[in-house]
Amino acid sequence: MSYNSATLGSGSRTAGRTFEFGRTHVVRPKERHQATIVWLHGLGDKGSSWSQLLETLPLPNIKWICPTAPTRPVALFGGFPCTAWFDVGDISEDGPDDLEGLDASAAHVANLLSTEPADIKLGIGGFSMGAAIALYSATCRIIGQYGNGNLYPVNLSAVIGLSGWLPCSSTLRNRMERSHEAVRRAASIPILQCHGLADDVVAYKHGEKSAQALSSAGFRNLTFRTYDGLGHYTVPEETDEVCHWLTVNLGLERSQAY
Repeated sequence: MSYNSATLGSGSRTAGRTFEFGRTHVVRPKERHQATIVWLHGLGDKGSSWSQLLETLPLPNIKWICPTAPTRPVALFGGFPCTAWFDVGDISEDGPDDLEGLDASAAHVANLLSTEPADIKLGIGGFSMGAAIALYSATCRIIGQYGNGNLYPVNLSAVIGLSGWLPCSSTLRNRMERSHEAVRRAASIPILQCHGLADDVVAYKHGEKSAQALSSAGFRNLTFRTYDGLGHYTVPEETDEVCHWLTVNLGLERSQAY
C-alpha cells in the first residue's frame, strides 16, 4: 500500500517557453486496473501531497498519477516563483488567460495518460488551480484541440474539479463553433464540480459561473455540488462524493470497504 514515484520530471516546450515539470507520484491500483486518473494539485503545492490522500480512498481499481507543476514566477504573488500550472494574476472571468501555460500543462497531462492501456478509462481531476487545468482539458477534449490549435490526443471518461474555475470561459462557445463534433462530445463527457460556499481563495461565484459556462456550452452531464461552510480545502463529505461519482460514472467494481 505504498505509492511509487517516478524520479524524473519532464519538459514541455511551447513556442516561447520551456516548462520543467516536477516529480510525478503514482498510486498503483490495489485490485483490477479499470481506470487511470491524473490528479493535479493547487498553486504552490506538489504531487506527493495529494497522492497520500488518494491512496486512502476506497477506489482500488483506479491508478492515480500525481504530477508536480513547474516552478515559475506567478503574477498573483508579485512575480514570486512557486509551483503553478500556469501564470495567474487575478482569479476571475475577466482576468487574462495564460494560454501558453494552460496548453503546456494540459499537454503534459494528456501525455501522461496517452501511454495507458487501450482498455483503461481515462480521467483528469484536480484542486483549485489543478481543477482549472482539469476543466480546461475537458474543453480541449470536446473541441479536439488545445488553444494553440494542436490536436488533443486522448479520450476522457471523467473530469473532476474541486474548488476551481474554468479558464478561457469567455471564449469557449466561440471555440466550440469551429468544431462540428464539439457539441456531441460535450454532451457525453461526465464532469463533477464541487465548491465550498465559504471559499475565500477561489470565490464560490467563480466556480458557479464556470459550471454555468460549461452547461450553456453544451456540457449536459455536469454535476455541481455545493458545500455550506466549506473553505478552500477538502472534507470527507466531498471525497465521499468523488468516490461515489467515480464508481458510478466509470462503472467501477465496488470496493468491499466502500
